[in-house]
Amino acid sequence: MQQLRNLGRRKLRTSLTILGITIGIWALVVFGSMANKINALVAGGSQFYEGKVTVSAKGAGMGFGSPVDISAGDRVASMGGVDVVVPGVSMLLADEASSMSMSMPQMIRGQVADADRGRETFPMSYASGRALTPADEGSNVAVLGSDIARQHDTKVGDTITLHGEPFQVVGILEPTLTAPDTTVVVPLEAAQRLYVKTLPPLVAAELDPATLATGFTVYPKPGTDPETIATEIRATAPDLEPVTAKDFNSQIGSATSILNSILVGIALISLAVGGLSVINTMAMSVAERTREIGIKRAIGGGRLRIVRELVTESALIGFLGGATGLVLGAVLVTVVNEAGRSSGTVLFQLTTGTALTAVGFSTVLGALAGLIPAMHAARLDPVAALRYE
Repeated sequence: MQQLRNLGRRKLRTSLTILGITIGIWALVVFGSMANKINALVAGGSQFYEGKVTVSAKGAGMGFGSPVDISAGDRVASMGGVDVVVPGVSMLLADEASSMSMSMPQMIRGQVADADRGRETFPMSYASGRALTPADEGSNVAVLGSDIARQHDTKVGDTITLHGEPFQVVGILEPTLTAPDTTVVVPLEAAQRLYVKTLPPLVAAELDPATLATGFTVYPKPGTDPETIATEIRATAPDLEPVTAKDFNSQIGSATSILNSILVGIALISLAVGGLSVINTMAMSVAERTREIGIKRAIGGGRLRIVRELVTESALIGFLGGATGLVLGAVLVTVVNEAGRSSGTVLFQLTTGTALTAVGFSTVLGALAGLIPAMHAARLDPVAALRYE
């Protein structure tokens, strides 16, 4: 291919230019994959909160933390527009949160199976085993998220220890790339008992596990806006704090949008530097090939043909740099994810869209960077170009 031969005339300069594009695309792939992971978590959380209200003790936030008397659910159930109220208990799987991760913290969540009366719409499917049933209340059984099952190398029928108690695994969830992957689901009675164990002994001694919850999931009647219920809870139950999908998006979504902009902005700055190197390379190439361009113009080569040839060369530089950067970025993303998967630390999510965007962007960037030198070459006077030394 003629364009490859032209690029091969100055191998070192071309290689360094391609390296500049490679570094920019590598950064774009890595930071873009990190942004994808964050967005997947936020999207999953937004979908989870959609169409319902999650209620917890004032100041606890997002449905877990401080204990609340389970009778508070009766107060919420008596409010207008409320259809079903499901008490639940949530706590950290470990006594302390693990190190920084782009995944949700590993949690234990307990509630009575099917208590939502079919109102829950968050999609859950099982890789193996079964879901919990109301008959499981009083038993130590558990359903594991995919990351938990992988980390503990556990399958259906095995036993997992939760806060010192053995639980038989009856089901393992399909990966969702969001919170369920790092969650262990147990019957409500078992979760209440485990939660009391996490409290200071003096506090635990004064509590009856059967009267405890850490939050409630409130399903409104058809046609009732969850925001209306949340407003009534705030007005009539100051000890409770409701969270809706709108609250989640405003609290979490805006923060992640800023973080995503920072991550992608860093990558684009690196890529812009690579684009400048393409301009420099193509400008020098035009200067070195002035006589060649003059000959082409003298024998009838049109300006459009000159522009097309040079822009194709610069686009090829962008494509080679983009493809190389994509491969290196994909390797890093895969290696880091696999290294952290056993501990649940999955930082990146490389999608087909990110890969195609990276290579396409670098190719277009290369073409645009070569356009100015190409147009300059096309405007050269053939006679002056032939006499160029």
